[in-house]
Amino acid sequence: MGTICNPVVPGMAPDPSILRVGNDYYIVTSTFHWNPAVQIFHSTDLANWDLMGYALTNGEVNLRGTNTPAGIWAPHLSYDPATGRFWLAYSHMLNMGGREFNSDSYLMWADSIEGPWSKPVYLTSIGFDPSLFHDKDGRHYISILEWETREGHRHPGHIVISEVDPETGKISGWHRVTQGFTTRGCAEAPQIYKHDGYYYLFLAAGGTGYGHGVEVGRSKSVFGPYEPDPSNEPIITSNPKHLYSLGDPDAGHFEMFNPNSPIQKSGHGSLFSTPEGEWYVAHLMSRPLPGKLLNPLGRETSLQKMTWTDDGWIHMADGSNLAKVDVDVPGDVEQDPARFDIDDRFEGDGRSIRFMTPYHDQGEDWIDASYDGELRIYGRDSLFSQMNPSVMATPATSFEYTLQTKVSFAPVHYSQGAGVGLYYDNNNWLYARLCCSDDEKSCVLRVLQARLGARIEHKAHEVEVPSGTAEIRIDYSYGSATVLYRLEEQDSWVQLCDPFDVEYLSDEGVNGEPGEIGGFTALFNFIGAVDSFQHESYGSFSYYTVTNTSSR
Repeated sequence: MGTICNPVVPGMAPDPSILRVGNDYYIVTSTFHWNPAVQIFHSTDLANWDLMGYALTNGEVNLRGTNTPAGIWAPHLSYDPATGRFWLAYSHMLNMGGREFNSDSYLMWADSIEGPWSKPVYLTSIGFDPSLFHDKDGRHYISILEWETREGHRHPGHIVISEVDPETGKISGWHRVTQGFTTRGCAEAPQIYKHDGYYYLFLAAGGTGYGHGVEVGRSKSVFGPYEPDPSNEPIITSNPKHLYSLGDPDAGHFEMFNPNSPIQKSGHGSLFSTPEGEWYVAHLMSRPLPGKLLNPLGRETSLQKMTWTDDGWIHMADGSNLAKVDVDVPGDVEQDPARFDIDDRFEGDGRSIRFMTPYHDQGEDWIDASYDGELRIYGRDSLFSQMNPSVMATPATSFEYTLQTKVSFAPVHYSQGAGVGLYYDNNNWLYARLCCSDDEKSCVLRVLQARLGARIEHKAHEVEVPSGTAEIRIDYSYGSATVLYRLEEQDSWVQLCDPFDVEYLSDEGVNGEPGEIGGFTALFNFIGAVDSFQHESYGSFSYYTVTNTSSR
């Protein structure tokens, strides 16, 4: 056996749905307001995971105007051995106002995990977090959370199951089967498995904050009744302490923070087995800043080793329900600590597959990759926009890293800029960019910041850039960001000003109600351009690098 260190997929990789086909493992994750949508990761050893692509790449969803943290939620990946098809179920959360949670759910299929994927087939708007189960008798079932909006009824609602025709999306009829198997409440993200004659129903429980967990029930019938695990507690969590929160909203449960656990928020599990017959669960988790209840890296993907008990229940292999950092996996494996570093020199007609864009698609109308060794990004909306911001971003994956680029820009109007920065959503970011001086007579490097929707221009700290070309570096360390620059390659790096406090660029630090998680979408690094003048100017980027200096 080898040992892996969680998370196996750091940075924004939440709500993992894992699948093994032969000797290949695949994970899909939520992407919220980011395009392309639904990340697909691949591994052959469980230790090292690579982003191989996305499922929604052809304008299947319109994410413009998406409020944090709506968008594409909880995709579920399955494989039907009878047809050899991969299936993907997902929800598009459209509105969260008034806690109505209007969401449309869809199914897609592909003959290969690499696609092409079919056009989405509409399933339902009853709730969110659908999953598809292929029974051995050839029948197919959808399970999902039915979102409750009535006063005086237990929230968030029932887990419901229906037989479905996956080709057409036709639902046969919903069966309400449970509101959860523990007292943590907020049961969601149902997933059905079958083992030794029982149907096992996995649920995410306790909300996606510090009280999160994985709970399970079983039944001889797919429609129940389901009996809960005998422990009456989650089978995986970051805090085994008993929590009674039935009927509570999906709150942060900050009282459930476990100071003795290096990983938090463990929940939303997906079960699988290896070719050797070993069993594991993939689940989400978070890592707060030391001494804080802030999680800039969002919700990440981890694995836990499981075992079946003599009486037919699935539990963690060590006999506890506390999620672990170090986990045994088959084979002599070693994790590559530099796997999530990025060094993109824009060579040839392309760019890193890891680049994502908030709210809209990456299109040739604003991205020009036709120049070898150069990526041109044409400026459009301001970074406050939820419509057309010209942002190319990658998830932050470490608490310590260096983000660096070289950009050339020739601004002629005060609304134009091009540079590099840190981004959570349209209301929360830090942007070190080349722009016009206030008199519009020269090019300067200046930092612009958004904090909870407020615009902060750091005019006291700027430097003239006569050539219109500069290398810009951001050293990120545990919620602090230091901006440095150099105007010639042979020059030493110069610090622009004192470090910026960017701890708020975290799931709990962005706009949210008291007691709630403000978001759950994570910090990104980006290069981009703004042109609210004529949409004609562009930043010319020579490279983009992210070098993690800490694996945790």
